Amino acid sequence: MFTGIIEEIGEVTAVEPSGDGVRVTVRGPKAVSDASHGDSISVSGVCLTVVEQGPDWFTADVMKQTLGMSTLEGVASGRAVNLERATAAHGRLGGHIVQGHIDGTGEVLEVRPGAQWRVLRISVPAELAPLVVDKGSIAVDGVSLTVSDASPAAPGDGWFEVSLIPETLVATTLGDRKPGDRVNLETDILARHVQRLLSFAPVGAHPELPADASAPTEGGSK
Repeated sequence: MFTGIIEEIGEVTAVEPSGDGVRVTVRGPKAVSDASHGDSISVSGVCLTVVEQGPDWFTADVMKQTLGMSTLEGVASGRAVNLERATAAHGRLGGHIVQGHIDGTGEVLEVRPGAQWRVLRISVPAELAPLVVDKGSIAVDGVSLTVSDASPAAPGDGWFEVSLIPETLVATTLGDRKPGDRVNLETDILARHVQRLLSFAPVGAHPELPADASAPTEGGSK
């Protein structure tokens, strides 16, 4: 479990084939400062497991499904990545609950500079669009962000916007994002649970009120 507060920008230093996936080595001194074999580290939003490590690097396996769902597909040596260690149970939840389970990817459609911040407009696949809400939380490349605007509800793909403060621009890879770049998206786990619950409700069904819920109280009010 993560919070989406990036601890450092790391660098992919090696990529090797491993079955139908790959084994990646990432340089990240802070990420491995207290890591052990089997620990989880978020790499640009993707939860990976440490299988080997050194003084300032770690190696993790990335399976085929993860490659197909994230921007780690085609990853090469030299790529900068956002790193975050799994949060401790006694730690502060500085961002929001981030699982490191990518829902899909989006494309940076527009970058608008501001006086103190930068706005990114990012496409969102049609199946994820209902889970993105204005002022809600979303993780982009592992960074916990607040949605500052979202496209109207309509069939097809949509978009959302996030406003990046100066700290986010320098402390994460989002400061280098430009139109056409792909980014990893993880929607809010609460929204996903609600969507799943609603999918089991019969079409047209509505929760029934208690037997006396419609009875007026004294004075004619409820």
